[in-house]
Amino acid sequence: MDDGQQVSRGRLHETVAIVTGGASGIGAAIARRFAAEGARQVLVGLADETVKAASLINELGHDRAVFVAGDVSTPETASRATGIAVERYGRFDVLVNNAGLDYSGVGVLESDLEFARRVMEVNFFGCFLMLRAAATAMLAATDAEPGSAAGAIVNVASRAGVVGVPSMAMYGASKAALISLTRTAALELAPRVRVNAVAPGATETPMMRTWIDEQDDPAAFESALAATVPLGRLARPREIADAVLFLASDEASHVTGVVLPVDGGYTTG
Repeated sequence: MDDGQQVSRGRLHETVAIVTGGASGIGAAIARRFAAEGARQVLVGLADETVKAASLINELGHDRAVFVAGDVSTPETASRATGIAVERYGRFDVLVNNAGLDYSGVGVLESDLEFARRVMEVNFFGCFLMLRAAATAMLAATDAEPGSAAGAIVNVASRAGVVGVPSMAMYGASKAALISLTRTAALELAPRVRVNAVAPGATETPMMRTWIDEQDDPAAFESALAATVPLGRLARPREIADAVLFLASDEASHVTGVVLPVDGGYTTG
């Protein structure tokens, strides 16, 4: 989307959103989906993603999106991102907690303590810090009518946080904690802020592709992975983005505290 290009009214028309982990994979798919629906955005990612993020910002339009480099596990990143959203766009409506650190293919007994702590810092505490800063900013909005919704928060969890997945214990534990946070925050922040989560299954992202390619027989591994999904394939990032869009939009105005599986039926059994 070029600068100055007319943006049609959409489900997120003039909404201001923060998307963490927004430079690639599911985060980039969410950013594109939100842009197509009229949102203005602050994308948050690590400093080494700056070049990748710049390309995405060029695509979305410099008047519609900005990149903030920072580690979500540090409180200053949350403060800076929310501050920039309000300063640049004058309001703040939606947070998507998408940033995450993978830890797949490692059994419980082989899990490294320090890396497991880092996974928890990013996947849980990073989301908690962003949620706290975002909800505070949303509730402080002066233009919100009494009793009206002030904002929506969507946390990107995982199938591994819903059911046990072998070799994903530490990752799953971090996402299970995020799901618990989602449900409690939904109760505490109602009725002003809606808090929901999506729980993707195996999804075709650069992170997933790296994990597959590291296997001894990548093709056989990918085939076996797809066979565990009732719908017979990995999810596409756009499909996760569509679910996030629904929960962020007014179409889900009476939905809070839910964990929406987008896993091809993996967690139904």
